[in-house]
Amino acid sequence: DICDIYTDVDGVYTTDPRIVAKARKLDKISYEEMLEMASLGAKVLQTRSVELAMVHRVRLQVRSSFDAPDAPHSAYGAGSNGPGTLVCDEDEIVEQQVVSGIAYSKDEAKVTLVKVEDKPGVAARIFGPLADNSINVDMIIQNVSDDGKSTDMTFTVPQAELARAEDVIRKAQAEIGCKEVKTDTNVVKVSVIGIGMRSHAGVAQTMFKTLAEKGINILAITTSEIKVSVLIAADYTELAVRALHTAYGLDAE
Repeated sequence: DICDIYTDVDGVYTTDPRIVAKARKLDKISYEEMLEMASLGAKVLQTRSVELAMVHRVRLQVRSSFDAPDAPHSAYGAGSNGPGTLVCDEDEIVEQQVVSGIAYSKDEAKVTLVKVEDKPGVAARIFGPLADNSINVDMIIQNVSDDGKSTDMTFTVPQAELARAEDVIRKAQAEIGCKEVKTDTNVVKVSVIGIGMRSHAGVAQTMFKTLAEKGINILAITTSEIKVSVLIAADYTELAVRALHTAYGLDAE
């Protein structure tokens, strides 16, 4: 089965074409990759629609509203899957790239708890109340202290939930035992995504090296089986996306 989804774009691109002029339209992308892209900032499809398609094994054809509905696939050039992008099972993708796309999300806020007591149970006292209030925590990083008595704990939440998160943490501040709560909304999460990561090493190293060469400091890191995400200052968004797009060989010829 296949479901045509008509949008204001003509398919799924390797990254935002507004930032990278050489972004390429993907002929095919796996359900897993599309899920990651959708959850990490790509606005082409809602995550729920991809989840349903994956569960029921319904292929999705993402195409422009201006496409001729009955246009033959041959009209779109040799080697093309046809109009738009086909979201399908990874077994249908013959030529799998290590990295399929670069996504970014500006909907991130960083929260840092300064001088938290470094002892068992503190993390539970921090993240328990956040979970009880249905606040989604993403990246977490803990800086180990020199004296062994205190540490700084940093995590990210969606910007829309920052005010609630800050309120929850401040109410529990005495119990947590932290000296200060700092927040920062001038951050962005940049991610590289690709099912090829399962069988290829060095993807994260390429990302870190590329960002270092551009003088971009990494504030936090998170990974999954098919993605690596970093948190950086928002001012470096475009520079980071362009550099990574080139580093992974995604630029159009």
